[in-house]
Amino acid sequence: MFKQIFRSFGSYSLNQILPDTSKKVTTIYLSVIQHRDTRTFSTITSTKKWDLYSAVCLERHPVIIQSMQEIELKFYNMLKKIEYENSFKSDYELRKEKEREEQKNPSSKENTIKTLVQTAQDFEDSGQEELNNFKFAPTITKFDEQNVTSTLKRKLDKNLLLLVQQKVGNSHYWIPPQGIRKEGETMRQTAERVLQDACGANIKVKFYGNAPIGFYKYKYPKKLCEQESYGAKIFYFLAKYIDGDITNNVKYQWLDNEELEKVLPNGVQESISRFMLFT
Repeated sequence: MFKQIFRSFGSYSLNQILPDTSKKVTTIYLSVIQHRDTRTFSTITSTKKWDLYSAVCLERHPVIIQSMQEIELKFYNMLKKIEYENSFKSDYELRKEKEREEQKNPSSKENTIKTLVQTAQDFEDSGQEELNNFKFAPTITKFDEQNVTSTLKRKLDKNLLLLVQQKVGNSHYWIPPQGIRKEGETMRQTAERVLQDACGANIKVKFYGNAPIGFYKYKYPKKLCEQESYGAKIFYFLAKYIDGDITNNVKYQWLDNEELEKVLPNGVQESISRFMLFT
C-alpha cells in the first residue's frame, strides 16, 4: 500500500512529501514504512486446519508367563537355596523323620497301629504319581504352527496388539482402529465409538484413563489434500482386552512386537514404539 503511494508521487523528493522535517527524520519514517510493508501488510493468514483422530491400542496381555532366561533361572535357584538354608523344618519333614525313627523299632505296639494309616512317604509317592500322570497344555498352539494371526489363541506368553485393515486415502493399511472426531465428542468418546464401529458390540475392553498415551501426525498428500484440511493428528488411547469376539466384517490381526514392525507403516510404527512396551 505504501509503495503505491510513493510510486504515485513520481519524482517528488522525501522533503516535498514530508515538509518541515529533517533529512534524518525522513530516513527514519522510510525505514518504518518499509518494515510495516514487508511484515504486516504482506502477511497472508492461513485458513487450513488439522483433522483430529482418535485411535485405540487394544492389548491382549499374556495368558501364560514367559520362560525364565538363563540369568533369571540362576537368580531364582540362588534365592531358593538361601531360603531353604535359613528355614525351619516343616511339619511334613518332622513327620517323615519321626516315621523313619519308628521304623527302626518295629516291635512297639504303637508302630503296629500306625501301619494302617497312610505314612508321609506314601503321601509323597502318591503326589509324585499324580504329577507324573498330569499333562500340561502345550504353550505352542495349532494356530502358532499354522501362523493364523486372526485369533487370540496364539503367542500365549506375549502381548498382542489389535490391527485392522483401514483405508487411508486411496490405500489400505494395517493400523490400530482409528476414526475422525465428530462435533461434540471428547477424544475418549471418539476412541470408544471407533473401537465399537470396528469390532462390534460383543467385545469387552477396559480403557486406561481419559488421556491419550501417544500422538502422531502427518500431512495429507497434495492429491488427497482437501481445501480446508492440512493433515491429520492422531491421539492414541490404551485399552486392555477383557472378553468377547470381534463380530463386524472387518479384517483384523493380533500381532506381537516383531510382527508389528513388519506390518505397520514406518511412521506409525516409530510413533507407537515410543509409548508401547511389549514383552
